[in-house]
Amino acid sequence: MKETLRKAQPGFLYLTLIIIIIVGGIYFNFGNDFAYPLVFFLAIALALFIGSGLMIIYPNQSRVLTFFGKYVGTIKDNGFLWVNPFFRKKKISLRARNFDSERVKVNDKRGNPILISVILVWRVDETYRAAFEVDNYESFVKVQTDAAVRKLAGLYSYDNFDDSQKETTLRSNVGEVNDALEKELDDRLTIAGIEVIEARIGYLAYAPEIANAMLKRQQAEAIVAARLKIVEGAVSMVENALEELSAKEIIHLDEEKKAAMVSNLMVILCSDKEATPVLNTGTLHT
Repeated sequence: MKETLRKAQPGFLYLTLIIIIIVGGIYFNFGNDFAYPLVFFLAIALALFIGSGLMIIYPNQSRVLTFFGKYVGTIKDNGFLWVNPFFRKKKISLRARNFDSERVKVNDKRGNPILISVILVWRVDETYRAAFEVDNYESFVKVQTDAAVRKLAGLYSYDNFDDSQKETTLRSNVGEVNDALEKELDDRLTIAGIEVIEARIGYLAYAPEIANAMLKRQQAEAIVAARLKIVEGAVSMVENALEELSAKEIIHLDEEKKAAMVSNLMVILCSDKEATPVLNTGTLHT
């Protein structure tokens, strides 16, 4: 069964009818020489019965109507309205809501323990499913979000251990991972009539027991990458220096002296400390 929209009657029309019934009951009881208390009480009872059908629906709110257990429709109109007093009216909000899940500890694709949480923006799209297909749609959203996060973490690694790898990871491919998370949640929450507006990873980190080891690995990667750039620059500078000396014929170096010069320059350029100069008072061959 699907959601069926239903129109309600104007509430002010029935409010006027209630006032007329009450005034009429008062008149028959107190406005005549003969009192009619039974008529008065019947008028009050009828007014209360009709008044139970009055309701106010605010923007992005709805009422799911049932008649002795049978679904008869959903009202999404706003304003002061009236429906059959025998209808049971269940309020369901259609507004967008935020859900920030708790940080859960799970294992990624490589088995590394990580902490992860999700920010979900959702709203009720089909009121019939939200009201009758699940027991409590708000609790359903929380439980299914937790299950989707655990499944997502098991499908991807936290990060690549090798820069040459092209594997999709939780840290490096945020857009792709968020799209996969949104699709997974949409598939899970459709049964409850929930529309997933946006889903993204809100928090991601290694678990405390391996965080220090992973931090050292990241620092080592950064140092290696920096050293690689330094070596590349140093080689280029030494090459340019030898070419300039040879082209301008400033000094003639044999292979042994070139090797010594290259060694000294590489040490100076690649060292993480300032080089200490040594003054040679002899010749190049001493």
